[in-house]
Amino acid sequence: MRLTILGGGGFRVPLVFRALQGDPTVTELVLHDTDPLRLRVIAKVLAEQGAAGAAPGPRVRVETDLDAALRGTDFVFSAIRVGGTGGRVRDEQVPLAEGVLGQETVGAGGVLYGLRTVPVALHLAERVRAVAPSAWVINFTNPAGMVTEAMARVLGPRVIGICDSPVGLVRRAARAAGADPDAPGFSYDYVGLNHLGWLRGLALDGRELLPGLLADPAALGSFEEGRLFGAEWLSALGSLPNEYLHYYYFEREALAAVRSADATRGEFLHARQSEFFAAADRAGGTEAGAAGSAGAAGRGPSAYELWERARLEREETYMAENRAATGGWQRDPHDLDGGGYDKVALALMRAIARDERTVLILNVPGGGVVSALDPDAVVEVPCEVGAFGARPLPVAAPDEHQAGLMLALKSVERAAIEAATTGSRAAALRALVRHPLVDSAAAASRILTAANW
Repeated sequence: MRLTILGGGGFRVPLVFRALQGDPTVTELVLHDTDPLRLRVIAKVLAEQGAAGAAPGPRVRVETDLDAALRGTDFVFSAIRVGGTGGRVRDEQVPLAEGVLGQETVGAGGVLYGLRTVPVALHLAERVRAVAPSAWVINFTNPAGMVTEAMARVLGPRVIGICDSPVGLVRRAARAAGADPDAPGFSYDYVGLNHLGWLRGLALDGRELLPGLLADPAALGSFEEGRLFGAEWLSALGSLPNEYLHYYYFEREALAAVRSADATRGEFLHARQSEFFAAADRAGGTEAGAAGSAGAAGRGPSAYELWERARLEREETYMAENRAATGGWQRDPHDLDGGGYDKVALALMRAIARDERTVLILNVPGGGVVSALDPDAVVEVPCEVGAFGARPLPVAAPDEHQAGLMLALKSVERAAIEAATTGSRAAALRALVRHPLVDSAAAASRILTAANW
């Protein structure tokens, strides 16, 4: 099987390669990117990673021509960042100048990112349909729900969006409740949109565990979402929210923490990743191209070692402002290995390629399983996965609060898609003003002007 990564020069690509090492599902990995430096560095990192690995990985090919990268492929990972990390910095800073939250996928920043990304994602979808019509597209590109819905208008059910946040929440909550998330009798209930979902049930052998967890402040304090949202609010809410709902439930505190930080998340990543790519491009590597200990044979750290250091720093500082807003605490070591979305992607590919039936939380057109939304709306729900693709499973209807937020955000996504595909400033303005985290139509208009809309 061949896997093509669009955005193959992206910082997180080695996580995908790590997941593929020792697994026979993918035999060839094709990297495509428009940035030659990033593509060159990531190819070097993968070469060292493969040489040092205990298990073999797929052979790697770099391809700068898009159609050549797609032709004959079985799976396509869309992992692009239109405008690079510099674009993310602007998406954050422009809203913050108006006193509005700027974040990669949430609020005005997420809308601006979507406006810039959707046209490129649609072009890629059209090339997949033309050159590799039988390929399955797995979308990592943020804002994942919006981008997946736009691509689905071209590719239909052959595009599936993934995110590691829901599976991380389920696994952390299960451990806190004293259950093994890999046990045969374990089940859960989750519903939402990407970065806007709720875990509403946890069960082991038919015994419901979530009410007991929500009533146990000590257990809630043992994992990330419990510390982010606090026992009082979680008990009142009656469910466990996706971590990104912290921006909605604690908007004032999150915004204050972002504005008081030395740098925004985008500025931090832009600086660190620029440093990494420059240093890794200069790195000579270790003996036989392997990623050995720093300084081996008188050499400095290899490109792979530099990547691993930068990756760990990235994981350690993830959602740092939100943690600062809730008293300041360090992430659990279990959550620092970076093995989230890449493992979900591998499980998805294995299920499709081998018809190994499994259940994963994915972003797909709901087909009516979420009663508050129309069948074409992309939702984030548990899906049965097999050779047929991803089929959303029935879920309990969202309550009024959940449905209200989902409807509001779906209207934002669709207005942004309309704006991105037509160039309509009116649609872009509707997308911003409808967002619950944007509190002024006048400010929204100024944000669009500052963002050159």
